[in-house]
Amino acid sequence: MNENVGKLSRIAGPVVVATGLKARIFDVVRVGNEKLMGEVIQINDESTTIQVYENTSGLKPGEPVINTGEPLSVELGPGLLTSIYDGIQRPLPILEKQMGHFIERGVDAPGLDHKKKWDFKASVKKGDKVGPGSVIGEVEETEGVIHKIMLPPNAKESKVKDIKSGKYTVDDVVGKTESGIELKLAQRWPVRSPRKVKEKLQPTIPLTTGQRVFDVFFPLAKGGVAAIPGPFGAGKTVSQQQLAKWSDAEIIVYVGCGERGNEMTEVLTEFPHLTDPKTGKPLMNRTVLIANTSNMPVAAREASIYVGVTIAEYFRDMGYSVAMMADSTSRWAEAMREISSRLEEMPGEEGYPAYLSTKLAEFYERAGRVKPLGVDKEGSVSVIGAVSPAGGDFSEPVTQSTLRVVKTFWALDAKLAQRRHFPSVNWLTSYSLYLEQLAPWFAENVANDWRETVNEMMTILQEEEKLLEIVQLVGSDSLPEKQQLTLEVARLIREFILQQNAFHDIDTYCELKKSYKLMKTVLGFQDIASAALKRGIRIQDILKTEAKDKISNAKFEEDYNKVLDGVAAEMKKEFDKL
Repeated sequence: MNENVGKLSRIAGPVVVATGLKARIFDVVRVGNEKLMGEVIQINDESTTIQVYENTSGLKPGEPVINTGEPLSVELGPGLLTSIYDGIQRPLPILEKQMGHFIERGVDAPGLDHKKKWDFKASVKKGDKVGPGSVIGEVEETEGVIHKIMLPPNAKESKVKDIKSGKYTVDDVVGKTESGIELKLAQRWPVRSPRKVKEKLQPTIPLTTGQRVFDVFFPLAKGGVAAIPGPFGAGKTVSQQQLAKWSDAEIIVYVGCGERGNEMTEVLTEFPHLTDPKTGKPLMNRTVLIANTSNMPVAAREASIYVGVTIAEYFRDMGYSVAMMADSTSRWAEAMREISSRLEEMPGEEGYPAYLSTKLAEFYERAGRVKPLGVDKEGSVSVIGAVSPAGGDFSEPVTQSTLRVVKTFWALDAKLAQRRHFPSVNWLTSYSLYLEQLAPWFAENVANDWRETVNEMMTILQEEEKLLEIVQLVGSDSLPEKQQLTLEVARLIREFILQQNAFHDIDTYCELKKSYKLMKTVLGFQDIASAALKRGIRIQDILKTEAKDKISNAKFEEDYNKVLDGVAAEMKKEFDKL
């Protein structure tokens, strides 16, 4: 450790100033007699400004500041999965054992378990050439998840001198290269540096989520970025939990960044009991949780986002598809605003720092579908960031800055939530810019006319919005019969396709083929009803038919094909009688 010591000269909340310290930007330092963890964020001739990741109350000018000479880094290796960390990768269950329910200041604990022995199987032998990102072996980290042991992306090329399989801790040397590098199970990586890759790929494969409104109307690509903005009580957290549970990502990194303590408690208590629907094993087997509640020090909030995305990139480099949930980036922006004001920087819109957009873009840019350095498999990091605009106002700076960089926007609506329409995604303000790129995949894997079917649905919903304004003035009975039919079809789409019950055993997840069949059945009703109108049958008689309302039964049945085929046959009979 570089014993470079300075002294505290000024303290303003989480921002402190030291003199006599030789440091580089983003070096980690230990502040005061209690050795609180901090990070250098500004350097002048004589003084060094530091943001402290812990509560600074009680610090006095003159206390020592020690520079570690290293940037904020995370430990990456076996033992990450199933872990629950705070914003700077301290394992919360270990801290709880040490000091009870309240974290004391200046406490430290390593991110990985350094005593546990892992069963390492070497996949290279003496004389093999290794370089950046090369896989040297494997460890079964949790049941069914293979953790590939890799060289860091900045490793030098060399040949393996010796390596052997066996049981090792993360500190043990498992082998050496001819250039003298010791091979271990774990590595450290600075959180603010994106991990290098061989090549970035186009986002052409969807991240299927099992949620109809997302998969059908506003799909997200693997390696893509999405934002879920919504006011209090609109269902952001439930939506994120559904995505964590059901999306076809292999690894989940969930960052609770500045969320309310009770919401984070819900996540921390529920996640360990959730069962992974794909394997039947606990969902935590492929999950890393980072908990940084709103009463924790603000500086650690900013760090938590970077810690989360670095862990996500590490698993991506093994060839896994990773989904990272950041809940919520608004709290992260608020932390930046507080630090910025303490630094006396020129404020931008609503007091946020002028570099807010840049910071958000830097974070979201770390998503992507890639070819990793040392693995033949593709890997991806998909980032889903929740935004909590004050009062549900989407014109505020964080939402607007996020909109510039994300390609999928799932806007939650408080009015829909009040009407018990869940997920409360507003289909008129949400959008996805991945539709064109994903169309060939849907055509090949689900149905040739997938895109046309979805477009037809959106057209009906947009038409309904225009008609509802007229209905409020003159009532629906005065509309032409064709438009009355459009309103009825739009109702079926809203109730049977857009609404989904997250707490029903079957409806909680909907495969793409089921969504397609539901859409086709609703459009089948529209076709048969339009034909009946042309034959002179009155709209009142068409609206009285009962079979169409049985379409919703298919949502709650495993054998949905049988139900929907039965409904189609019943509808035909009813219309033949008319």
